[in-house]
Amino acid sequence: MKINTADMQWTRAPQQYTVTEDRVEIITEPRTDLWQRTYYHFRNDNAPVLQLSTEEEYFSFSFKTDFDSRVRFDQSGVVMYLNSDNWLKASVEYENGEIQRLGSVVTNNGYSDWASVDVDASIKSMWFRLSRRGQDFCVENSTDGVHYKQMRICHMFNVDRTVTFGIYACSPEESSFKATFTHLEMTECKWLPHDGQAPDEE
Repeated sequence: MKINTADMQWTRAPQQYTVTEDRVEIITEPRTDLWQRTYYHFRNDNAPVLQLSTEEEYFSFSFKTDFDSRVRFDQSGVVMYLNSDNWLKASVEYENGEIQRLGSVVTNNGYSDWASVDVDASIKSMWFRLSRRGQDFCVENSTDGVHYKQMRICHMFNVDRTVTFGIYACSPEESSFKATFTHLEMTECKWLPHDGQAPDEE
C-alpha cells in the first residue's frame, strides 16, 4: 500500500520542509540528533521525525532516501520513535570524504547502542525497510529497492500494540543538508517466520 504522506504526523517538525502526496523533503538544522546516554553520556532528543501509527503486529515499511550530506554525522533514514527513551533508527551517516557509516541504533529504557559498517562516501541514496513481528523488529537496506540486506534484528521492551514509525533526518554538528524521501510504502510483513530451530518451551 502506497503511503499518503498526509496521514503522517510530525514529532518536532523542522523549520524547512516540503510534503507532497508522494515526496517529503527535510532541510536539517544544526545540532539536531537522536541519542541516549551510552558512551557519550549525553542525551539528544530533538531530531525531526515524520511518522505513521498502526496496530498491525506484522508489517513492513520501505522507502528511498536521497541526501546531500557532507558534514560529520549528517544522517537520514528510517525511525520507529515511541518516546524519548525507546526508539530505533537506521541511516547512512556521513563521516568524512572517504567513508560513511551505514548503521542502526536501538534504544531501550533510555540507553542507545550503535552497530555500523563503513560504506563509500560517494553513496548519496539508500532504500530502507523496517519490518515488525510483534515486539521484534528487523531493519534492512538496499541500493536498488529490490534486493535487501539484513542490518539488524532487535527486541523492543516497551512496545504496545500501537507503534509509530517513519522517517527522520538530522545534523548533530554545525551543518544543514537536504534529505528527500520517496516511494513510501507499507505492505504485508516481508520478514518471514523463522524456519530453523523451534522455539524453547516455556
